[in-house]
Amino acid sequence: MRKKKFAAAALLAATALTLSACGSGAESDKPVTMVSEDSSRQAATVLDKPFEKPDLVLTDTQGKEYDLRERTAGSPTLIYFGYTHCPDVCPLTMNNIAVAKKQLPQAEQDKLRVVFVTTDPERDTPAALGKWLKGIDPQIVGLTGDFDTVQAGARTLGISIDPPTKDNDGKIVSTHGTQVVAFSPKSDAGYVLYGEDATVEDYTKDLPKLIKGENP
Repeated sequence: MRKKKFAAAALLAATALTLSACGSGAESDKPVTMVSEDSSRQAATVLDKPFEKPDLVLTDTQGKEYDLRERTAGSPTLIYFGYTHCPDVCPLTMNNIAVAKKQLPQAEQDKLRVVFVTTDPERDTPAALGKWLKGIDPQIVGLTGDFDTVQAGARTLGISIDPPTKDNDGKIVSTHGTQVVAFSPKSDAGYVLYGEDATVEDYTKDLPKLIKGENP
């Protein structure tokens, strides 16, 4: 696995560059996307200063309160911020993780927590999130809630997200960071960062180690 250590300040500068702007037409519902170039091309970054897990209390796909820290404490956890109307990066990332996860023994699959937090809560209702994630992996935890709360939580991980807006053509456009952050079951700290170029093979190789809290 390709890996590199970053100082915290350098990491925040680098993560700010990895943004994906995705949208769908207001009437035609045809998606458009713009993805900024990421020159680092690192599939995994082992952080020298891990992130603290966001203090987020949101709503899951059953419409119930979900305390992120409490519900994932002591569990290997992957967190991603995205939205269901994204035409490319979000579904690709979730599918890559889901395919790799299914190659694990069932006991390890059950230990792993994969959390998808929507950056488009107005459209991503609990029901909409549940339907979308069911087609990828029913075990993925889908969370929605107040946008400002989600945005603040993402910022603690160096991930930038903007409220969905309409462009001049009436298309809804959303800009969000595309990083996946892996949290250790030993410390509950986010110690590994994956970019959007991480493949099924990357996750397949790394997940057994992440589940144990080891470096990939």
